[in-house]
Amino acid sequence: MEQHVTVHDKRFEIFLHRNKIWERVCELGKQIEEDYKGKNPLFVGVLNGSFIFAADLFHAIDIPAEISFIKLSSYQGTESTGSVLTVIGLKEDVNDRHVLVVEDIIDTGKTLSELLPIINAQHPASLKVVSLLSKPDARTHDVPIDYIGFEIPDKFVVGYGLDYDGAGRNLTHIYSVVDDQ
Repeated sequence: MEQHVTVHDKRFEIFLHRNKIWERVCELGKQIEEDYKGKNPLFVGVLNGSFIFAADLFHAIDIPAEISFIKLSSYQGTESTGSVLTVIGLKEDVNDRHVLVVEDIIDTGKTLSELLPIINAQHPASLKVVSLLSKPDARTHDVPIDYIGFEIPDKFVVGYGLDYDGAGRNLTHIYSVVDDQ
């Protein structure tokens, strides 16, 4: 197991081990399974970052459910661009559906502050947010997060779907940037 990795020009160290991540994903799955029993929820993963978390979370539930994806972008390098660009829109009808938006990480909250009203305008029966990671110290937009895997400090992280300019998503652990660069 690599304790340190280099992605592009930055060095990272293990922050969350894959076993700890999987254990927490299973806990979230069981909580969601209990909350949505008999409701056939629609999971909406926000690409690209959430694809691994969304797949693992979907495997961790044992109730009828569906999954779809929407692609949004708000990052360039290690910084948020401050604007959200919709690339692929939601095709499923969410009217009267129980919708769970699945995010990899919520930092400023800008993406969700723009996405949630779009979904709400389609009149879902309920709309909840599940995020593997939350950075409360980075939050600039007040957005609801109903299910949180881990609250983390305002450090840049990669792995388990999270990237640095497209690289590092395939790392099985979550790594945080090392400050001594």
